[in-house]
Amino acid sequence: MRTIICAAMLLSSAGTAFASGGIWCNVDDTAVTFDVGAGVTRGMGGPTFNFRGDLEIKARPAGDGLRKTVFEDSNLTQYWLDDKELRLNIYHEHEVANAFNSVELTILTKASDEGVYDGQYTLAVYDNAADTDKDGKPAELTGKVSCGAE
Repeated sequence: MRTIICAAMLLSSAGTAFASGGIWCNVDDTAVTFDVGAGVTRGMGGPTFNFRGDLEIKARPAGDGLRKTVFEDSNLTQYWLDDKELRLNIYHEHEVANAFNSVELTILTKASDEGVYDGQYTLAVYDNAADTDKDGKPAELTGKVSCGAE
């Protein structure tokens, strides 16, 4: 009887393993380095889980609060994944002395091969201290990105 129960549990957990995959993107260019990724379920509309990422803006001075950012689940504000494209929008606010700074990373890619997505990223960086004319416009960095999905 114990063997039957163990076999049934093993078979049911094997089905769960095939019910999820992952997405990831990374860049290491002259402006930024970033690596982001998440698990993606195959059913229920394909929600993500365990989203994580690291971003470094190379032009920012060492010790600057906007130079390095760690992303978590709550920072992935939107995503789209199908056979044709992968899109991510990632937003993180930094509070410094009662002033808010932010980074918003937008990744737009198209499938170039099965599970491979190539395209562009745009990083919008809002630095409250550098916004001397108070127009609220962020500085933008752009470049090529390569992503994968399974």
